[in-house]
Amino acid sequence: MADTEKPLLIKRYASRRLYNTETSDYVTLEDIAGFIRDGREVQIMDLKSGDDLTRQYLLQIIAEHESRGENVLPVGVLNDLVRSYTTQATSVVPQFLQMSFEMLRNGQSKMMENMGAMNPMGSMPGYEAMKAQQEAFMKAMTGGWSGASGPAPDDSPKGGEDLDEIKKQLADLQAKLNKLSG
Repeated sequence: MADTEKPLLIKRYASRRLYNTETSDYVTLEDIAGFIRDGREVQIMDLKSGDDLTRQYLLQIIAEHESRGENVLPVGVLNDLVRSYTTQATSVVPQFLQMSFEMLRNGQSKMMENMGAMNPMGSMPGYEAMKAQQEAFMKAMTGGWSGASGPAPDDSPKGGEDLDEIKKQLADLQAKLNKLSG
């Protein structure tokens, strides 16, 4: 298994082809963008000179996405970036951008956690019972299939009674839901 803590090493050959050293195959810029979207760090090295080309290729990936209309960077931000290369602000801009993106990432993570915790269905009357019924129903339905990843089938005579009980509870739950919506 690949060590995902260590950057994925991509070697650029003289022919400008990019070679994934983990999978021993050639990759495209879009493949590299996919690795990054999946949370993987990459390092792109020139095979002959040993130069680190990562920044150059990451900028190329961004430029290609922007040119296809996937505009993430507003023109004003791009103008400010160009200006920062010609002023004394260059010492402040990289730290500012890095901190801004870290704040954005942390904010997105917190928002996703909160959305998971605020499941609107969880407050619906009868939701827990419905969820338990669904789990029991799936257990009963998948238990007899060969190769099923669920629990093993219940061979006891009580197994049929469980299904009858589930059917009864499901009917009761449906009646309760009909009352709520009616």
